[in-house]
Amino acid sequence: MSNACIVRGEIPAEEFALYEALDSLPDVEFEVERIVQSGDEAAMPLMWIRNATVEAVEEAFAGDPSVEELELLSAFDEEQLYRMQWISEVEVVLQMLTNSHATITDAYGTDGRWYLRVLYPDRESLSKTVQFADDNGLTFDVTAIRQLEGEPAGRFGLTEAQFEALETALEAGYYEVPRETDQSELADQLNISHQALSERLRRATGALIEDALLVGAVEARREDS
Repeated sequence: MSNACIVRGEIPAEEFALYEALDSLPDVEFEVERIVQSGDEAAMPLMWIRNATVEAVEEAFAGDPSVEELELLSAFDEEQLYRMQWISEVEVVLQMLTNSHATITDAYGTDGRWYLRVLYPDRESLSKTVQFADDNGLTFDVTAIRQLEGEPAGRFGLTEAQFEALETALEAGYYEVPRETDQSELADQLNISHQALSERLRRATGALIEDALLVGAVEARREDS
């Protein structure tokens, strides 16, 4: 039985929904909360939009032919949550949701690109998406593939050593306030140097944050750096 895998990929904005909106709001961040299929030719996302006013966002959407049925759900200063329907430029997304039975867990659009994290049931399902994009002259650039393993470390994008360091630190009270232990004691417990422990904890924490919360933003900032 093939294991599921988490895939990171990129799609140029001009091949995806909201191209006109992204083009007119170059400094705005679009982050999808959830995408579901809406009929045979449309997708319905919940989307956070940041760094723009409601007026600017709705003016941009009014000129974007890929969007209809726009509904503002919440607004906080320069951050809004919208529900909408994408009616064009969503061929790759619909293929993921239908033929490949994938789940889009994160999608982040800014500065001319969309960054996606997609959970596929197996590698064969991913191959179907890649083949579909090739056959139809579309782009889905796969930047990383992580096989989901049975062990907790594999599920969260950690090495076994990183997971052990986090687990040991948690159980020893390192993350309590005030702390019940320090890195020197943890390093002795794991039989590694203080420097090695510090590096494992930093890398593990970064991996957890990136895996759980900020995949799109992290990828975008890496390209800018």
